[in-house]
Amino acid sequence: MTEKKHLLSILVENEPGVLSRIAGLFSGRGYNIESLCVAETADPLVSRITMVTIGDSFILEQIKKQLNKLINVIKVSDLTGLDYVGRELVLIKINAKTENRAEILRVIDIFRGQVVDVGQDHYTISITGDTEKISAILNLLKPFGIRELARTGSIALFRENKSK
Repeated sequence: MTEKKHLLSILVENEPGVLSRIAGLFSGRGYNIESLCVAETADPLVSRITMVTIGDSFILEQIKKQLNKLINVIKVSDLTGLDYVGRELVLIKINAKTENRAEILRVIDIFRGQVVDVGQDHYTISITGDTEKISAILNLLKPFGIRELARTGSIALFRENKSK
């Protein structure tokens, strides 16, 4: 069986300890979490955990069964292969020498990014997009010298049928 990335959307009760139990389930069985985002939904009693993990179809079935056994889990959805809208956010602090500033700004503009902070010798930029877009801009900015970066990991919502 082939291992691949799976994007899971997990609705849980917004209570202390829920994330810890879910992370414990993964670590206890030796499953890796590639990325993890957690936030309250429109309903303050419910949180959405968006998680990327790697495994074959058997492992994924085991993960879903184990998650559904947890009392605070409301719903587990594997969005992999489905039609969904997904985004990631990255903040990048990059060296910006005087001779490179114009070129850096062009790259940021092409990717529809924003400069959110400016220093004597650096820019901090914000970019949103899918994982491929984030990887592409990181590759273009790497030669300038990336000082620091912070990524959110993937977030996603299932895309509903538009023809209603």
